[in-house]
Amino acid sequence: MTYHIGSIVTLKKGHPCGTNQWEIIRVGADFKLKCTGCGRIVMLPRKNFEKSVKKILEE
Repeated sequence: MTYHIGSIVTLKKGHPCGTNQWEIIRVGADFKLKCTGCGRIVMLPRKNFEKSVKKILEE
């Protein structure tokens, strides 16, 4: 599956702020994600990210 910068994805596990929707801001060996609720930025390795994606909401 291909992921694009600016896409909104839903992850299986929610963020402590109460949302589980994230915006992709970097794609590569690692993914950089921004929480749509509080704005926190996290980085995940590709393997962990692909396992935790539930669905893509916007492309």
